[in-house]
Amino acid sequence: MRLLLLHRPLHKLSALSSSTALLMGSKQLLKSTPFTNPSPPSSQTHSFHSHRLVFSAFPPKPRSKARPFCLRTNGYSYVSHANVKTPKLADLEITDEQRYEALTKKLKEIGIDDEICEPAQYGHLICPMCKGGDSEEKSLSIFIEKDWSYATWQCHRRKCDWKGRTMAFAGSKSSYKKSKNSTTDKTKREIAVESLGLEPLCEEVLAFFSERGISRETVQRNKVMQKRCSITDQISIAFTYWRNGKLISCKYRDINKKFWQEKDTERIFYGLDDIKDTNDIIIVEGEMDKLAMEEAGYRNCVSVPDGAPPKASPPDKDVPPEEQDTKYQFLWNCKEYLKKESRIILATDGDGPGQALAEELARRLGRERCWRVSWPKKNDQVEHFKDANEVLMYLGPAVLKEVIENAELYPIRGLFRFQDYFDEINAYYHRTYKHDCGVKTGWRDLDDLYNVVPGELTIVTGVPNSGKSEWIDALLCNLYEGYGWKFALCSMENKVREHARKLLEKHIQKPFFDGRYGGPAERMSVEEFERGKQWLNDTFHLIRCEDDSLPNIKWVLDLARAAVLRHGVRGLVIDPYNELDHQRPPNQTETEYVSQMLTNVKRFAQHHACHVWFVAHPRQLHHWVGGPPNLYDISGSAHFINKCDNGIVIHRNRDPEAGALDQVQVCVRKVRNKVAGTIGDAYLSYDRATGRYVDIPKPNEGK
Repeated sequence: MRLLLLHRPLHKLSALSSSTALLMGSKQLLKSTPFTNPSPPSSQTHSFHSHRLVFSAFPPKPRSKARPFCLRTNGYSYVSHANVKTPKLADLEITDEQRYEALTKKLKEIGIDDEICEPAQYGHLICPMCKGGDSEEKSLSIFIEKDWSYATWQCHRRKCDWKGRTMAFAGSKSSYKKSKNSTTDKTKREIAVESLGLEPLCEEVLAFFSERGISRETVQRNKVMQKRCSITDQISIAFTYWRNGKLISCKYRDINKKFWQEKDTERIFYGLDDIKDTNDIIIVEGEMDKLAMEEAGYRNCVSVPDGAPPKASPPDKDVPPEEQDTKYQFLWNCKEYLKKESRIILATDGDGPGQALAEELARRLGRERCWRVSWPKKNDQVEHFKDANEVLMYLGPAVLKEVIENAELYPIRGLFRFQDYFDEINAYYHRTYKHDCGVKTGWRDLDDLYNVVPGELTIVTGVPNSGKSEWIDALLCNLYEGYGWKFALCSMENKVREHARKLLEKHIQKPFFDGRYGGPAERMSVEEFERGKQWLNDTFHLIRCEDDSLPNIKWVLDLARAAVLRHGVRGLVIDPYNELDHQRPPNQTETEYVSQMLTNVKRFAQHHACHVWFVAHPRQLHHWVGGPPNLYDISGSAHFINKCDNGIVIHRNRDPEAGALDQVQVCVRKVRNKVAGTIGDAYLSYDRATGRYVDIPKPNEGK
């Protein structure tokens, strides 16, 4: 029978033998001094936890000598404070306005926000001493006299209990300095085994531990004791906290897994003396887990005294200073034991609060020296074992030891190893990710030089009227036809109707109008036009200012991000650079600004796997002789070529003796990723009627 009970879960312990039932039979608890509300200066008190106060709409400060009227709010109303002696003021002409100014100044000096406090009511704020703990609870109860003559307050968090009062014209000293009861300056209570009435464990309690896989020897070595209530004869387990052989604190547990601690004792790790001369330590969430670790052969283990927080603090939130870090004061109290530790294994519970505790501990201890464990699954199911004691009970000490030996480095935000990316690297090698090596442009000669890779930045330049924008539009049409890509267009130089015409001509391969530029080609029909409009609407999303202001790059990228997430956009065109608002701080050079801007564009492209084409005009070329410009000729900064993944120059032939006037030279001048292309020139033929670019036939081609 005893062997079977070893594998029973905790919630079934109530069905154990009568001897175990006797141990936890009473419903009465041996608790420390009960929590009480502060005594406000009133004949009437209010329960802190039974009501939520809604403040009435008082003006922020008095506007006349008359006392402000107090509205009734949620059962709260102004109560006469006759038992409080209002200070006798020498100058009876002091107004409410003057008292308000004096009192609020004093409150601000100690960190109390008076802006949301109303006179003659109880307000609940975040305590400036303990900051409301990890949950940022509004635990500070404050009362301000309706004529602003004085204020009283108390924090209801037991670990803080800060309280005091101050008067508008009480001089430079206020009573809060004497009554402040913070964790750091509070006198700690000294305790002893005899004074607490602790006694050795009886056989019934030892049987309880045995059911959980913890031996008599482990329990006795860790000085686990019991406390018996003289009235009810109920027995509670007492986990004693020692430092250098001296009893520091004591924590109790009943059958319902209810915990309480001796009041006003110092918070330290449970099992602190076991890590005094070690270099590696294990931190667990509960005393039972500490004992379980010893059964697996690890004595260098300690448990936190107060359990886990409901959630971790935001990653960008700084760790509070020592005097305000109340939830984790035990770390500061034990810092001498933790300084030399080179390897700290965080074996907290596998649930949400347990992982939040691990994160908070790692923040304070240093992630670089922390490891974490992964608890095994239950019967090959999705659910995992919760903690060390569960693993010991169901799988035994050998498995628990294996879990600790397989602890992994605690992740550090922004710091990785290649194995964290092996899945992605494998997919790249086996080419199971689509388009990782780029997609074809649709032009035979150019495909050998340039492929469009998601997440890269291509800078496109060329002298005015060389066809930069037309070429990009034609490329987008090819990418749609070949791969179904969608695009976001931030094209400030084009009117919407003209841009639509150019795209439709390339897609339908017919001119938009009858006229000179169309030559003998047939104009697109009404039916083709209507189908083309639907294609435009499904394929392109426009980023345009709705007023006459100039957009900046952040505005463009924010809208592009929305287009990626909402519409599945794969490409972004920003055309051109000089149409954006480029205001910069006075101390920032244009080169620094361009570098920062392009970095933001590249981060957007990489994070969203979206290819970005950025059109940038060259500076004025004073001695231009008709050839294609260089990428370093781009106006603004050399960073355009330095930071881009691909650099392309579009150049149209203007010399009849050099070749056909419809010939366009695509100069690939930079390709960072050799898998996607290489440097070289490709030549295309421009069809003026439809705006399409087509490959130039090679000699003897088609014969």
